Amino acid sequence: MVRVYVESYGCSRNRADGEIMEAILLRAGYELAETPESADYVVVNTCAVKDPTEVKMARRIRELLDSGKKVIVTGCLVHVNPDVIDPRVSGILGVKSIDRIAEAVETAERGGKLVSVEGWRERNPDKLELPRLWKPGVSFVVPISEGCLNACTYCATRFARGVLKSYKPELIVKWVREAIARGYKEIILSSEDTGCYGFDIGTNLAELLDEITAIEGDFRVRVGMMNPNHVLKFLDELIEAYQDEKVYKFLHLPVQSGDNEVLRKMGRTYTVEEFEEIVRAFRRKISGLNLNTDIIVGFPSETEEAFGNTVELVKRVRPDKINVSRYSARPGTIAARWKQIPGWKAKERSRLLHRLRLQIAHEINKTYVGRTVEVLVHGPGEKGGVEGRTFNYKDIILDSGEAGEFVKARVERATATYLLGSLE
Repeated sequence: MVRVYVESYGCSRNRADGEIMEAILLRAGYELAETPESADYVVVNTCAVKDPTEVKMARRIRELLDSGKKVIVTGCLVHVNPDVIDPRVSGILGVKSIDRIAEAVETAERGGKLVSVEGWRERNPDKLELPRLWKPGVSFVVPISEGCLNACTYCATRFARGVLKSYKPELIVKWVREAIARGYKEIILSSEDTGCYGFDIGTNLAELLDEITAIEGDFRVRVGMMNPNHVLKFLDELIEAYQDEKVYKFLHLPVQSGDNEVLRKMGRTYTVEEFEEIVRAFRRKISGLNLNTDIIVGFPSETEEAFGNTVELVKRVRPDKINVSRYSARPGTIAARWKQIPGWKAKERSRLLHRLRLQIAHEINKTYVGRTVEVLVHGPGEKGGVEGRTFNYKDIILDSGEAGEFVKARVERATATYLLGSLE
C-alpha cells in the first residue's frame, strides 16, 4: 500500500486545500501516513507570500528529497517562483489542479511526472464540490471563494489564485451545516479577500453571514481578512451582520501603510481616511471589537515621513494586533522593478513598529483583567493549560476546560499576545 503524507503551509485556505487532497487520495485507495518519515510520498502544499517563506519551502523540499522521500509539490510556490523547486520532485500541481493529486501519485508510481499548473482561465474547479477530510477538532475551515479583485503591486499570490471566483452560497451553507452536525463549534470563513465575496455572483459577505447564522446550533463564525476598498461598498450591511451573537467580534482589516501616497503606489485603492472611517463605524456598533491589521514597512518609496504617518495612524487607531511585515520583492510583481529600500532601514522600522504594537496590545489586553468573558475551549495549550478563544477571538489560556465547550471565564492576567484566566 502506497502511503502519502500531506504537509500544508501558509493560510487556512491552504489548509483546506490540503484536506481536499487527503480525501481524494483516500478515495483513490492510498493510505494517509501519520508522519512524513512513514510516508512513501510527501505532498508539500506550499506558501510563497514572502521571500523568507519561499526560501523555507525550497529548503524543506530539498530536505525531504535528500532523505529519500518522493515529493509532489502543490500550492502557490509553483506559480510564483517554480525555478526554486528542486527538479528531482515527482510531480507539480498548481492550486487549480489539486483534484489531480491521486493522478500525480499514480503517474509517479509508473515512473512519470505529472506537471499541471494551468491558470484560472483554463482550469478553475469549484473546490466545494470536491471531497474533504473531516479531521478531529473544534474548528473547521470553509473556503468561500478563490482569487481576488485587487491588483496590488507587491502581491504574487494573485498569480496563483487568479481573479475572484465566489462559491455558491448554498454550497457554503451546506458545508457549514454539515460541520455543525459533526460537532464543530467554530467555522472559519476563508478566502484571499472575504470582503469581495459574492461581487461576481450578485451577493456579498453580509448576505452570506445572515444565511450562516440562521443555521441552528451553538457555534461561532470567524470571518477572514477583508480589504477596506470592498468593505466600503456594503459597510452598514456588514456591521449589522456582525451584530449576530454567532459572529466573533473580530475584524481583520489590513491597512498596509498609514501614508496615502504609499497606498497609491501599492495599488490599494483606498485611503487612510477611509480605513479609519470603517474602524470608527465598527467600533460604534460592535462592543469589544478585536481589530487586527497588517502593515508592510520598507515598501519602495516609503520615506521617513511616510513611515512616520504609519506610526501616527497606529497610535490613533490602536489596533489589538498588527501583523508587521518587512517588504520583500516578489518575482513578477511591479514593485520588484522599483528602487528598493535598504534592508537595514526596513529592519529598523520593523523593530520600532513591533515594539509599539506590543505596547498597545498589552495596554488593551490589561483592560480585560477582572472581567468575565465567554470562551470557546479549543483544547490543551502548547505550553500548558487549556487554550480557548473569547467572544472577540482573543487567545486565552485557562486552568481547565473541555474542548468544544462554551464556558464563562474570569480574566486574571494579560500579556501582549494572550490572556490568562480561570473558569468561573
